Amino acid sequence: MPKDAAVEEFARLVRAVKARDGRSYEALGRRLNVSASTLHRYCSGATVPEDFGVVDRLAVLCGADAEQRRALEESWTRADRARRPPAPDPEPEPAQAQAQVPEPAQVPEADPGTAPVPEPASGHARVPAPDTVAVPGREPGDGPGTTAAGAGGGRPGLPSGGRRRRWGRVGLFGGAAAVVAAVTLGVVLLPGKAREPAAPPPPPLTWTVASHLWANGCGHTYLAERTPPPPPEPADARRWATAAGAVHGGETLVRVSVQGRGASAVVLQGLHVRVVERGAPPAWSVYRMEDGCGGAVTPRRFEVDLDRPRPVARARDGYDASGQEGRTLPAVSFPYAVTAADPEELLVSARTARCDCSWFLELEWSAEGRSGTVRIGDEDGSPFRTSGTEGRPAYGYDSRGRAWITASESGQSG
Repeated sequence: MPKDAAVEEFARLVRAVKARDGRSYEALGRRLNVSASTLHRYCSGATVPEDFGVVDRLAVLCGADAEQRRALEESWTRADRARRPPAPDPEPEPAQAQAQVPEPAQVPEADPGTAPVPEPASGHARVPAPDTVAVPGREPGDGPGTTAAGAGGGRPGLPSGGRRRRWGRVGLFGGAAAVVAAVTLGVVLLPGKAREPAAPPPPPLTWTVASHLWANGCGHTYLAERTPPPPPEPADARRWATAAGAVHGGETLVRVSVQGRGASAVVLQGLHVRVVERGAPPAWSVYRMEDGCGGAVTPRRFEVDLDRPRPVARARDGYDASGQEGRTLPAVSFPYAVTAADPEELLVSARTARCDCSWFLELEWSAEGRSGTVRIGDEDGSPFRTSGTEGRPAYGYDSRGRAWITASESGQSG
């Protein structure tokens, strides 16, 4: 099957960037925290990386200028789009499925000559709902803060049209109600354009996240409710898991690439774990990916036990297996300093045996008299999710028979 032209062009640019440096795949892979075989697949066009971050770091490492990096990113975008499966055509909606919207209840307007609405016996003024606050010169439903008739945004139990009330006849009660509602909503009704609260300045660092990593680029475990397709290439793991509705089984590997926005150093003070939801693991089957292990580097490695009441990210030794003789990379604790030209790679291994856990990372930073915390989640902003696999049936993939078979038949254990 011929390769797509967009993928070929992207691979050509990656090879050109690598050629600027002259170092081997193993040497560059050690700096980029990817295996030599993975980097070779990018250069050959066999795989398009899931995110552009690793290729951009390669370009910076090899001395590419801003224009070359921009061209490389544009080429990656085209190649990534070409490798995505086409979206299915939407099914036509049957005519009878269209909901019949009833006409809103007709409520007569208040007679201009009627007396104001009496106050309750308790003496407390009744406050209209925030979606019907009366504003001088504006009818309810004319702008933000109101619900337009037929828009479907009204609260349950109220007709979408609501009761229409004219400002000139509301009197003291209407004015007091509007003031109380304005205070409740945190909005001050003043002539002219309302002032927006000042937005906090952006943090002086940027980061990218990859969460569908495989241990040493060769194996991973997923939980899925139904039998999934055959195992994907590691670079396509996220798309495969999304299509199969699979979640990480037993362990999630998260790589956070952090760098400053400029030449000034940003100090990374600490990394914390926040579990936002716990539950029992789903009664799904376990599917193990096996792709053959290659060399890998795991710098700045952290382990998290999600089964603990208050999980902590603990620094651990890394391991460099890219050479003929592997070597241990000693654990280094916080703080770290990053700049635009000197990024850091944080590899977090979060494990659980008994929990279906949703969680975030929180990274503390300080720079030039300022400090703050950024919350880091999955690529789409949602929390990471890791689920235990104890007691679940396990399967491995038989590449010859092209079928999932039980782990005992495939010779896998764990």
